[in-house]
Amino acid sequence: MLTILKVSQFDLPLEDPVLKFLVVLIIILSAPLLLNKIKVPHLLGLIIAGAVVGPNGFNVLTRDSSIVVTGTTGLLYIMFLAGLEIDLAEFKKNKYKSMGFGAYTFVIPFIFGIVAAHYVLEYNWLTSFLFASIFSSHTLISYPLVSKLGVVKNRAVNVTVGGTVITDILALLVLAIVVGMTTGEVNTAFWIKLSAGIIIFALIVLIGFPIIGRWFFKKVSDKISQYIFVLVMIYLAALLAELAGIEAIIGAFLAGLALNKLIPQTSSLMNRVEFVGNAIFIPFFLISVGMLIDVKVFFKDLETIKVAALMIVISIGGKYLASVATQKTFKYTKPEGGIIFGLSSASAAATLATVTVGYNIILGETDLGEPIRLLNESVLNGSILLILISCTISSFVTQKNAELLVKADNENTIAESNPEAENILLAVNHPNTIDPMTNLALLIKSKNATENVFALNIINEETKDSSKKNAETLLNQVVEIGASADVEITAVTRYDTDIIEGINNVIKEYDITDLMIGIDAEKRFSPSFVYNLYSGYLDHNTANILVYHAVQPASTVQKYLVILPENAEKEARFFHSLLKIWNIARNSGSKIEFYGTDATISMIESIRKKVNIDASFIIFNNWNELSKLIGKMKDNEALILFMAHRSMISYLPQMQNAPDYLNENLRDRNFLLMFPIHQPETKYRKDTRDIGNANDFVEIGKIVGKLFK
Repeated sequence: MLTILKVSQFDLPLEDPVLKFLVVLIIILSAPLLLNKIKVPHLLGLIIAGAVVGPNGFNVLTRDSSIVVTGTTGLLYIMFLAGLEIDLAEFKKNKYKSMGFGAYTFVIPFIFGIVAAHYVLEYNWLTSFLFASIFSSHTLISYPLVSKLGVVKNRAVNVTVGGTVITDILALLVLAIVVGMTTGEVNTAFWIKLSAGIIIFALIVLIGFPIIGRWFFKKVSDKISQYIFVLVMIYLAALLAELAGIEAIIGAFLAGLALNKLIPQTSSLMNRVEFVGNAIFIPFFLISVGMLIDVKVFFKDLETIKVAALMIVISIGGKYLASVATQKTFKYTKPEGGIIFGLSSASAAATLATVTVGYNIILGETDLGEPIRLLNESVLNGSILLILISCTISSFVTQKNAELLVKADNENTIAESNPEAENILLAVNHPNTIDPMTNLALLIKSKNATENVFALNIINEETKDSSKKNAETLLNQVVEIGASADVEITAVTRYDTDIIEGINNVIKEYDITDLMIGIDAEKRFSPSFVYNLYSGYLDHNTANILVYHAVQPASTVQKYLVILPENAEKEARFFHSLLKIWNIARNSGSKIEFYGTDATISMIESIRKKVNIDASFIIFNNWNELSKLIGKMKDNEALILFMAHRSMISYLPQMQNAPDYLNENLRDRNFLLMFPIHQPETKYRKDTRDIGNANDFVEIGKIVGKLFK
């Protein structure tokens, strides 16, 4: 039986939930497709679409609770992603620059705002301070653009994100103080309550959340549950922020910082977090912002036009001067200065919060009985125009300068092109090793490589019927994990009576640079595996070999201890192997603690100056002290050993005993053995040997530029 829709279901505004959601989805789908052709940022298109279909446009949709709730999630999502994607090593390195930008972008518009409010608009001092705080804050509404273009790791973006938190906190503190003074509540108890609330909130989120998250990710492997856990953390942090007396967006940002190291940049969970946010929640927020815009009020009276024009000039002008001051102070390039201005010029969330609170505070009544508000209706209407204009400028400026940064980065990449390919092969055999190996491969691979990972299973020709089904099952699991992180993993099945020969033949056929072998955490190193390693894989060593033992997800490891033998830096493809360590640090945020001789540590420190990671360096000259070092390892720490074959100059006899020692002492820890290639005819040996012998930092710079960028 056919169901005929009633005509009333199409009356405006739409009430049917299916129709409402369909309209929103059509807007989200069509805006990017249509506007990308004319070089207009799709973020702006979503805001304009919201204004058109909203209550102040054609009244197709109302800004009801469903739009507000989903839009609020989108705003929290933007701030959460900013904290989640930020490079913590660069964030720590640039913390004083973030504070400098935060000071510029708060103080400059704030001073202009006070002067304009008191001397031009003739507001009282209390209203002037609140009016000025509107321009000091900003919303990272165009952050999805820099995320999409892949420049979130840029130093200017890093500094802007850090400065955003500072200036928003200061602006919202001004709001709290002015409201308190209006109601007569600013006293010693007020300051104690506010300070204690903020400190307790920050401690719970920044210390408690990582502990809870690490425990959860260790215990729960279900992907859906992990994503829901992330949403719970976002809203819980937002709620705690509100209880502490500050805005929810600060809580969302700190939640991102807290979970930063637990959600690697290349993981499937990160892919899900970004996908859902960019597909649903963030577009809903932009549409909900557009629904606030009412063009008619801009022409209501001359006072509204005057106030709106003044607000736009102060806000945009102040943010521009702050970005120029930041660019000049820290010697950034013009595109970097431009992206600082683009990201910081949009006013939305904190502006709405400030204006709404100020508008609802009634100081008294006029002779005619009309309410006297802390911020009048002209400011309320002017803020709506400010949101529209600032978001438009922010979208265009951010997109333009982000594209310039991408272009400059691409030119550098071409000029310093990587002389070697990277092809990673996973030797898949045991079901228990599939997830750990695949996730580690996603961490160590280069960020731009999406089709350079292979998974191999050798089928014994004598039992190929049953083994073929098993091989398909194992390889499909690897492929699915890669697909969830947008990485194409090529499954390779090979029939052979000798596993080692089969793997070596695949290495030659696919030009493999890195072979990864997984150790079952329950079986550990078996005598047969140790024999095959030293008498098989290493004897046919034409690729770096990585032997991985995992008892916990790589995302939950807080620190890696990297042990390097003497002369390790002189080996062929040392830098290629070291790059894997760098990628682990950059993609997971884990701290790296390097142990090695003076020469080795000196070289690695020189690289860290060019490509920063969170690392510390300790001189370690006696391999016999390895047992003491390992004995001091704590929970959630992992070990990486740079190993060597007998023919290599960094070889030590003690290395032969490493498997037995690790079996006995590191049963409950993750560890990775790295065997760099040792064949002397390799084309990489000359370069790395020259650098190792001469300690030539110029040559180091060249190789770093080629490999580590």
